[in-house]
Amino acid sequence: MDRNVKKNIRRVRRRKHIRKRLEGNSERPRLTVFRSRTNIYCQAIDDLQGVTLASASTLCAEIRDQVGKNAGNVQGAEMIGQLMAARMKEKGLTRASFDRNGYKFHGRVKAVAEALRKEGIEV
Repeated sequence: MDRNVKKNIRRVRRRKHIRKRLEGNSERPRLTVFRSRTNIYCQAIDDLQGVTLASASTLCAEIRDQVGKNAGNVQGAEMIGQLMAARMKEKGLTRASFDRNGYKFHGRVKAVAEALRKEGIEV
């Protein structure tokens, strides 16, 4: 089996363990992060109603030009954290349960969380 396939299988397994304990609601949504090789995506999800309350990614039209070649690195992740915080504040959300989606809490995932905290979102 390919090395990347094995890594993804382990990540999905960790994700299942994390999701057993995390559940988002309308007051404190689950804030999930997905990182691909070239982009990063973030969503605030209300699991009780099954609705995405806010989302941001490096592919959003308003941030795509600013991100440029930094879409898949830590600088791009910080920009996504700031954009996500702004969108959450528009909806009146100040708290979230951070779902790292099975990824280790370092690098891009950590940059998103720290940017959210810096903008005043309790993660």
